[in-house]
Amino acid sequence: MASAYLNILKPRWFENFRIVGVFLFLFFLVGSASFAQSENRLGYFELDQTLQTSTGELSGTLTVPILKGTFPVALIIAGSGPTDRNGNNAQMKNNSLQMLAHELAAQGIASIRYDKRGIGASKDALVSEKNLRFENYSEDAKAWAAQLKADARFNKLIIIGHSEGSLLGLLACEQADVFVSLAGAGRPIDVILKEQLAAQLSGKKKLLRAVDEGISKLKKGELVEDAPVELFSLFRPSIQPYLISWMKYDPAVEISNLKIPIVIVQGTTDLQVQVKDAELLHAASPDSRYILIEGMNHILKLAPLDRAKNIETYSNPELPLASELCRVLGTL
Repeated sequence: MASAYLNILKPRWFENFRIVGVFLFLFFLVGSASFAQSENRLGYFELDQTLQTSTGELSGTLTVPILKGTFPVALIIAGSGPTDRNGNNAQMKNNSLQMLAHELAAQGIASIRYDKRGIGASKDALVSEKNLRFENYSEDAKAWAAQLKADARFNKLIIIGHSEGSLLGLLACEQADVFVSLAGAGRPIDVILKEQLAAQLSGKKKLLRAVDEGISKLKKGELVEDAPVELFSLFRPSIQPYLISWMKYDPAVEISNLKIPIVIVQGTTDLQVQVKDAELLHAASPDSRYILIEGMNHILKLAPLDRAKNIETYSNPELPLASELCRVLGTL
């Protein structure tokens, strides 16, 4: 892939960015009640960012605390599927990753969050599904990270990967000073897919056998040509090369290779990633900080284990992040 670069838009008052918090004259002008109230909470401003790649432009948001001198910066990497920079998609809006960026700013940490290729404002950077590989996403993360590392405003690079973004972050840590896994899987995706589909297809022996055989073939780098029509979404020809490329990576192996401080954060009411995944990551990197947050679900908010009530939080943008997670962010 061709080298990538950040295009940081020059700020123009009230046009290209918005200022939040410490500029008192703006506070009185706009009268916003959303500004941080406590003395130890920092204001921030946000800038649109673009990253040029060989197949198109990626779009992101840089959130910067209003501070003098240098300070840390975090690269926030979203999870799988059509999840955008804010943690949302067409079916749900919870603003979890936007809230994460704003909470980091309140703790004195800048951040970039971005739409992955094919998603949101970065949709045109995806040429075709059949040509997409897992490494495309990890190389994009590396490019964002390299530019942040080279920015003189920042004195420490933190990579924060959420869900699938945890594995992508592990692969992009060459220049990172700290790695944070938020609800990251601890097992290869082929193992997780078999487990999830076994639960969904309980009692359907023919389909279960086809799932097991098909995923096993993909794991070996072989294409599946005779999958049942009911499994087309999983084994459609255009997605199989991507799945093969993804299955090459074991998160536990990748995290064991890191030589930087690691923080592993997992919630007890996460319906998508299990506590045992976080335990596997911690076992593979015994010096890591392992933080289990009681009652936190996959989108980093408090929720019960009841599936219906848990899923309700995925579409509640007013629900704040789990307070314990916010405390952890202040220790990075």
